[in-house]
Amino acid sequence: MKRDTKRASVFTRRALLVGGVQIAALGGLAAKLYQVTVVEGSRYTTLAESNRISSRLISPPRGRILDRFGETVAGNKLNWRALLIAEQTSDVAATLDNFSKLVPLADHERARIERDMKRHRRFIPITVRDFLSWDDMAALEVNAPDLPGIVVDVGTTREYPLGPDLAHVLGYVAPPNERDVAGDTMLALPGMRIGRAGMERVYDRSLRGRAGAVQLEVNAVGRVIRELDRQEGIQGEDVQLTIDSGLQKSVIARLGEESASAIVMDVRNGEVLAMATNPSFDPSLFNSGVTQAQWLEWTRNRRAPLINKATSGLYAPGSTFKMTVAMAALEGKVVSPSDTVFCPGYLDFGDRRFSCWSKYGHGSMDLRGGLKNSCDVYFYEVARRCGIDRIAAMANRFGLGVPLRIELPGTRTGLMPTRGWRMAQGKAWNIGDTIVSGIGQGFMQLTPLSLATYVSRIASGRAVEPHLTRSLNGVVQPGGKPEDWPTLGVSDRALKAVREGMWAVVNEQGGSAPLARLDLPDMPGVQMAGKTGSAQVRNVTREQREHGYKSENQAWELRPNALFVCFAPYDTPKYAVALVVEHGNAGAAAAAPIARDIMQDVLTRDPAGPRDAQKLASLAASTRQAP
Repeated sequence: MKRDTKRASVFTRRALLVGGVQIAALGGLAAKLYQVTVVEGSRYTTLAESNRISSRLISPPRGRILDRFGETVAGNKLNWRALLIAEQTSDVAATLDNFSKLVPLADHERARIERDMKRHRRFIPITVRDFLSWDDMAALEVNAPDLPGIVVDVGTTREYPLGPDLAHVLGYVAPPNERDVAGDTMLALPGMRIGRAGMERVYDRSLRGRAGAVQLEVNAVGRVIRELDRQEGIQGEDVQLTIDSGLQKSVIARLGEESASAIVMDVRNGEVLAMATNPSFDPSLFNSGVTQAQWLEWTRNRRAPLINKATSGLYAPGSTFKMTVAMAALEGKVVSPSDTVFCPGYLDFGDRRFSCWSKYGHGSMDLRGGLKNSCDVYFYEVARRCGIDRIAAMANRFGLGVPLRIELPGTRTGLMPTRGWRMAQGKAWNIGDTIVSGIGQGFMQLTPLSLATYVSRIASGRAVEPHLTRSLNGVVQPGGKPEDWPTLGVSDRALKAVREGMWAVVNEQGGSAPLARLDLPDMPGVQMAGKTGSAQVRNVTREQREHGYKSENQAWELRPNALFVCFAPYDTPKYAVALVVEHGNAGAAAAAPIARDIMQDVLTRDPAGPRDAQKLASLAASTRQAP
C-alpha cells in the first residue's frame, strides 16, 4: 500500500512535469504566434505580398521629334524583349543556359549581360534580348517555370520614318554606358536610350521623360499571373523642328548619287527648312547595334556617309565668295559699281601669273559684269586694292568664318584667313595670298551652312542665324520673326549692287548660270538670283594650263568642287539655297541645275507660306490656353 502511494506520487510529479513542459511549449508557441500575427503581422504581410507581387520600374517613352507641320520624324514603336531580374533566381548561369536553348545567345551577349549585372543592383532588370519575335515570346512563356528571373516585357524602341534622309539632323540614340548611368540611374532601366548625335543629343534630357512602375502578381515559381497595377512613365517632351520633311525627302532625291550637301533656309528668320547630306546612313542601326562589317563599310567609304557635310564639311567657297569681296570694296570705297578692270585672261603680279577661268579674257568689266561673268581677274584686282583684313571683316559680318548658333553639335566654324592669323603661324602674309582670296581660294575653308547663312544675309540685309528648333513641348521658340534679327549695317547701295549682279548671273544673256533660270508657269515673273563656284582641290601650275590641262579628265577626287548659292523670289526674297557637289568640277554645269530644281520645289511647296503660318498660330493659341 505504501509502495502504491509512492508510485502515485512519482507519477503525479512526472505528469506535472510533462504538463508543465507542454504548457510552457504551448505558451511559447502562443507567444510566438502573437509575435508573428500581432506584433510583426504587418512585416510578414509585407513579405508575403512581396513574394506574391513583383514591382518593377518601367522606362518612359522617349519624346517625339516633329517637323514644322507636326509630322513625326523620330518616334517610338513597340518592342518585345526578355529581361533578367537577378534577385529572382538562385542560379543566373543556369537560367541563361536554359534561355539559350530557346533563344540562342552569342558569347558577346553573355559577356554584356555579365557586365550589366556587375554594374547594376540585383533588383534592376537587365535586358537579355531585344526585338523578340512572336515565336521567341511564345517559347519563353511556355517554359517560364524553367526560367526563374526571366520576364518577357513590352517597351518601346526608337523609330525614324525618314530613315537615312534626315539622319544627320536627327542623329541617333544608343544604349547608355557606365558613365551615363552614374549620372542618371533611370538610364539603367531596360530600353532606355541616350542621344548620341544630332538633335537627339541636343535635347536628350528633355526627350528622356520620367520612369513609371508596374505591379505584377506571380506564383511560387515566379511566373506572372496577372498585372495588378501600372503607372505609365511620363513621356519626354516633344521637339518641333523647322524642317519640312517632305521638302527634305525631295532634296535628298534630287541629289541622287552625288556626294553632296544642300541647305534650304528662310532668309527672313534663319529657319532651316532642309539640310541634306548625301550619302547618309540608317540611324536605327545604332539603336539595335551596328555590326563590325557595317561600321567598316561606312568608315572606308571615301564619300564619308557618317559626316554631316552641311555643318562639318569644309570647302573653299570659290567664286561664291566674290560678293563678299565686292561688298568689302564698295563699303571701303575702294571701287564704285561703275569702275572697270580690264581682263586679258590673266593678271601678272611680280613673277606670278594669276589666270582667269576664261583664257581668252572678258575685256573691260565693271562690278555687275564681273559677277555676271564670274571674271577672276576683276576680283583679283579688287581684292588686291581692298586688302585681306577688310575682306575678312566683311566675310565675318555675313557669317563666314565665325561660329553660328545652329543647335547641332560638331558644327565647324571654318577658316576666314587674315594677316594676323598667318603671322600667328610664324609666316608672312603676301599679296599673292590676298589675290587668290579674291576668288575664294587659298587658305579659306567654309561650310555649306555658312554659305547658306551668307546668301540669306545678302538677300535679307539682316544678321539672321540658322536654327532648327521651332518649339519645345509646344512653346514657340524665339527667332521666328524678321524683327528678331538686327540689320547688318551694310549700305543698301552695296547690297543692291551685289543682288543685281547675282540676278544677272542667272537671268541676263551671257550670265554664267543660264541652267539655273527658273521655269515656273504657275508663277510668272518669279526669278532667282545666284552665283556659281568651282573650287580647286589641288594646285594647277601655269605649265599644266599651257599644255591643255582639263579638270574633267582627272580622277574624281582631284576634280574641283562645284558650288551654287541663290535666293528667290528676287523682288521679295524668301528662300535661300546653298549647294556643294563634291568634285562636281563646274558649278554652272553640276550644281546650278540641282539648285534650280530644289528652289522650284521650295517655291511650289512654300513651306513658310500661309499653311505654315496657320499651323504656328494654332500652336501658339494652344500654348496660351494650356494650364
